[in-house]
Amino acid sequence: MANALLAGAEDPEIRGVDATLLSPFDCDHRRVLNADAVILFTTENFGYMSGALKYLFERIYYPCLDHPVRNEAKPFALVIRAGLDGTRTEIAVHKITKGLKWREVQNVLLCHGDYSQQFETKCRDLGMTMAASLENNLI
Repeated sequence: MANALLAGAEDPEIRGVDATLLSPFDCDHRRVLNADAVILFTTENFGYMSGALKYLFERIYYPCLDHPVRNEAKPFALVIRAGLDGTRTEIAVHKITKGLKWREVQNVLLCHGDYSQQFETKCRDLGMTMAASLENNLI
């Protein structure tokens, strides 16, 4: 699903947008601050975001707040691969992004239930929409 997000963001019809797929363990506050937009992808673990995403937030939260020009109103989208209903995962992520003063520019993509190929299609569409929105200065 993460590769589908990247494939959508790298659609050949979109020019002037560079997309990078990073594990939360390989990302730091400098990469977040340098990004023009962020797509967060997490599984739902025990009714909460993945430990990897939580770890990312723990490392970037205060350093990002120290740079309001590059951080505040950072466009973002959220994708949740949910085993339950995704509600508590969504709430937890939104509490943190609200504290970061980020701006959600796409509806949450909740991929719930048994795995479906449609999850990848929806991820590709979201990645493409984010990149096209950046290309056209809409976000």
